[in-house]
Amino acid sequence: MADHPTSDYLGTRLRHLHDQLDADITRVYADLGLPEFRPRYAPVVRIVDARGPQSIRDLATTIGITHSAVSQTVNQMKRDGLVDLRPGDDARQRIVHLTDRTRALLPTIHAEWNATTAAARQLDAELPYPLSTLVELALRAVGEKSMHQRVREHLEPEPPHPARRPHSPEPRDGLERTER
Repeated sequence: MADHPTSDYLGTRLRHLHDQLDADITRVYADLGLPEFRPRYAPVVRIVDARGPQSIRDLATTIGITHSAVSQTVNQMKRDGLVDLRPGDDARQRIVHLTDRTRALLPTIHAEWNATTAAARQLDAELPYPLSTLVELALRAVGEKSMHQRVREHLEPEPPHPARRPHSPEPRDGLERTER
């Protein structure tokens, strides 16, 4: 095991970086008078503002995350009064619309988005490899070959786990069987 944290605990360190970035952007929203607004709301607002009402599936495709993740975000946004959901052509489809309240917040959201984009570019310039490029390449790589597949390639074949050993079924009559 290496003694340097950059070579170990990749998942934990990525989560830590995400948490730091997310917390800082959340603080910016609070500074701007939007303490209930979350960074994960911004892509949804930006896309619906630019393209008009969108299905959750279309938002997921555009953002590049799962339908489930967008659905959870949109449901929270609905609870916060930022979007309305209306049925689509297909009864199972839900279409996301911005509320009047959100439209009133758009100048502030756009200003934050522009400032965050500039700050992200500045961070990219400070790094030996742009973080935005590395994230895109990493997502593409695990899309082609999952981390699960990569880890399994490095596991030694192992004997069956004791909990996975086949066991004999219980006798149907409920009586214990003994060897004779």
